[in-house]
Amino acid sequence: MEIDYKNIKVIGFDADDTLWVNETYFREAELAFASLLSKYETPNKIDQELFKKEIGNLPLYGYGVKAFVLSMVEMALELSNHQVSNKTIEAILNIGKDMLNKPVELLDGVEEVLKSLSKKYRLILATKGDLLDQERKLEKSGLTDYFHHIEVLSDKKEANYSKLLNHLDINPSEFLMIGNSLKSDVLPLVNIKANAIHVPFHTTWAHEQVSEQETNGKAYKTISSLFEVIKLLN
Repeated sequence: MEIDYKNIKVIGFDADDTLWVNETYFREAELAFASLLSKYETPNKIDQELFKKEIGNLPLYGYGVKAFVLSMVEMALELSNHQVSNKTIEAILNIGKDMLNKPVELLDGVEEVLKSLSKKYRLILATKGDLLDQERKLEKSGLTDYFHHIEVLSDKKEANYSKLLNHLDINPSEFLMIGNSLKSDVLPLVNIKANAIHVPFHTTWAHEQVSEQETNGKAYKTISSLFEVIKLLN
């Protein structure tokens, strides 16, 4: 599908797994959590139940590492019938602290692409998650100066994007969003008549996955590297 980007004036970037590594650390944490609770259930069952708990807690806790840790603690109590030791709870908290203290690992080409695009376009960062954690990662990344505006959203649905674009006085037809999640970074934008480019990451949280039916007929590009964005826009 041929898409014309000549009217684009503002480009939005997702952060986690678009600019830097994130989901990989959650997969590692899930393995560590399953190991801690191995006396109570199988790894597969623990993983399934933790995911259900996270989804159930989204309206209360939102996204991010802190919400993930709270769900792990709740799940440990439930799976152990409240027999889990204080030492194990401490170990779960330490999993979270370790995640929050991870270095920011930029994905290939990120800084070069931002530097190039910032010469012609207004760039914004539109991500979701815990505000303090996202601010910390952005500071560590060294990318702050490339962005005219930074927004940490509670969620990434059509209403959230519409509100953001209205607030910044951006016409949807002049806006391009770039991210790794079809559910959060692509489909909501296409549905409000904005533009989107999908840059897949090698691992995706189950909650962010969509069916082929949901993407059928939607106008967006999928690329394998951020470097391709520069070619598409030239």
